[in-house]
Amino acid sequence: MFRSAVLVLTLFTFISAPAYAEMGDYGFWSTLRNLVKPRKADNPVTADQMQGDYPLLLNSSNFNDGFRPGKYRSWQTVQMSADTGAVCGNGSPYKFFVNRVAGSSNTLIYYEGGGACWDYASCSGQEGILGARNPDGIPDNYMRLLNPSASLVSPFVFRLNPWTRIKTQKWNLVYVPYCTGDIYFGDTVAVYEDETGEEDPLVWHHNGLRNGRAVTAWLKNNLQKPAQLMITGCSAGGVGALTNYHPTRRDIDPRKAFLFNDSGPIHQTLNESDPSAPLANQIRNAWGLDDGDENPIDYLQDGLPALDDVNLGTINQALSETYYNDRMGHAHFWDDFNFPRYSYERFYEDIFTETNADLRKEKILDLWYQDTETMISNLSQLDNFGYYFPRFRDVNDSHCTSIIQFQNADIQEAGLELDDFVDNILDGSGTVMEASESDTQADYNKGFNLLYWILGLIL
Repeated sequence: MFRSAVLVLTLFTFISAPAYAEMGDYGFWSTLRNLVKPRKADNPVTADQMQGDYPLLLNSSNFNDGFRPGKYRSWQTVQMSADTGAVCGNGSPYKFFVNRVAGSSNTLIYYEGGGACWDYASCSGQEGILGARNPDGIPDNYMRLLNPSASLVSPFVFRLNPWTRIKTQKWNLVYVPYCTGDIYFGDTVAVYEDETGEEDPLVWHHNGLRNGRAVTAWLKNNLQKPAQLMITGCSAGGVGALTNYHPTRRDIDPRKAFLFNDSGPIHQTLNESDPSAPLANQIRNAWGLDDGDENPIDYLQDGLPALDDVNLGTINQALSETYYNDRMGHAHFWDDFNFPRYSYERFYEDIFTETNADLRKEKILDLWYQDTETMISNLSQLDNFGYYFPRFRDVNDSHCTSIIQFQNADIQEAGLELDDFVDNILDGSGTVMEASESDTQADYNKGFNLLYWILGLIL
């Protein structure tokens, strides 16, 4: 039985694998050997990396994290011990998921999307999708097919996506789940009171940055050093990809690296009049972003000199300047009506109290348009950090361009699909693509899409 399984896996590996030409891919015999004797890690955490602010900490030597090196093309649950500093918001153990291949060292890290929280209602789960994702922690079987919002959510993590093919589907996949409500960047323990007085106070760990560091430490000590590394995610996961790109890319140190932030912008907050300034002030306080001598903003700024600790919207420029040989990109829909609600709805009295739903949406999108125009102006100055802004897609409130499939995240007037932008990041040269849709009606004229209606019910 075991030999038959190995034979089937071998055939599948070579039938589905690209020709041996991609940087980081192994040859035929090396891949065959890996199936029998999996490669050991060759990029272990160093003594220096285990020191200082936000060090790379490892599971204790006698802790069973659940990983099986020879189990390929299947999602494996990896659990972190308390030694790593990783924990979910409710205090439960942090877990992430690895889907390994035998034929390549190349690796994609995908940060899961979800909400954000800074009070009892949003962190406890009372607000549903508008609050913290996974408020009760991460189950071991999270990546099962019966949870399509994780296992099938995007072509980036769904190898056999029937609509969209992308070369990273042949890479090692790392799925980083979201359970701290802090866009993967917080570092504080908060106590939130139930305003009704009916429930006990909620002790909540905004522990996102330390969780990301634990994932990086594990990857270095358990997988090969990737020749190519792509870091991506949508929504809160897009922000997580952005804020964790520098420390992860620095410590893993691949030969080539790519960033794709899907619908998780950090907008300019230079002045109090900038639309996203109230949100920025809220999360800085709630998530401990600049509290004490050791905090996420100071830590990030230490490695990104161009990052303005007052205006965190400078992170795109800072990453571009520090990693000038990397290719990076940002995408979101002009008419996204998910992320903008987080950004403005609770922070502007005239929006929060508006009883006319259409007018409230118009006010929210007006601010989103302002922030997007500013982002275009800033990104246009960067050769290696491009942008892609389609208008509308009739699923998930036009939120996240890369979920389900890349189709219909298109810019019709330019004849572009999202895969053109992603391929340009991964395989292009020169200035990264810059594209924005000005046509405000074409996407709305496409009509009803049964697939999006069905998947919108479960994703």
